[in-house]
Amino acid sequence: MATSVSCTWSGVFPAATTQFDPALEIDLPATQRVQKALLQDGVHGLVLMGTVGEGNSLTAEEKRSVLRAAVEVSEGTVPVIAGVSEFTTAAAVRFVRDAERIGAAGLMVLPAMVYVPTPAELEHHFRTVAAATGLPIMLYNNPPSYRVNIDIPTLHRLADVPNIVAIKESAADSRRFTDIINAFGERFTLFAGLDDVVFEGLTLGAKGWVSGLTNAFPVESLQLYAALCSGDLERARRIYRWFMPLLHLDSEHDLVQSIKLAEQIMGRGSERVRPPRLPLAGERRAAVIAMIERARDSRPQ
Repeated sequence: MATSVSCTWSGVFPAATTQFDPALEIDLPATQRVQKALLQDGVHGLVLMGTVGEGNSLTAEEKRSVLRAAVEVSEGTVPVIAGVSEFTTAAAVRFVRDAERIGAAGLMVLPAMVYVPTPAELEHHFRTVAAATGLPIMLYNNPPSYRVNIDIPTLHRLADVPNIVAIKESAADSRRFTDIINAFGERFTLFAGLDDVVFEGLTLGAKGWVSGLTNAFPVESLQLYAALCSGDLERARRIYRWFMPLLHLDSEHDLVQSIKLAEQIMGRGSERVRPPRLPLAGERRAAVIAMIERARDSRPQ
């Protein structure tokens, strides 16, 4: 098994939202305000243009502009990790080369969109993308959303790629954290990728959390992470139980709309999303608003 490039990533990395104006064009000043506010709250990194960042709803140039905006705002104080979500391997290669030139600190690479690959095709995609850049790479495993599981045998074959350094694990089964650590030791740095298994993931050995609801509740997210790191399980459980109704939203099909609605209610951003997504409506909207307001009004002390 090859030695990986050193990975120092740890902590709470919000999956930052992309902000749109009323015409649903990219609103870069608003996007930078969201990014800057998160940095001021003390997050440990930013992940851009993943699921929550609506990466698949952006044009090629828009993706590059969002990345430039984040690099400008961060001023090198925290890692800025660019989501790589493309229809073809060639398009992913073009983007990672541009992302490196723009100044990204790392990449979160997804399987190619739409097409469901064989294990050999999945390995080829990741190898080819990794070979196109010197940046460290976090693989994003999200079987519920993207119909592809990066299984243990595939990870074994990829373990000789030195710049594949981390895994964002978004399988609903928390046993995956232990299975990966048992198989690879510290070869890959693990991040919890589903908000409603973050307690389990961090307790079982993940070093960080790529989080959706941190966009709306950054202080409590950081408090939860700090409590787990310090071994204060009583406080961590109290925060987690308070947070859990909202954290479940991260596992639903309308997570982007729910998270952006939470941002709006908390005065941190707009709920505007690009079609085919539409803002929440009707009973679902009322239920999510009630959940957000309950959480806002009952924050743990």
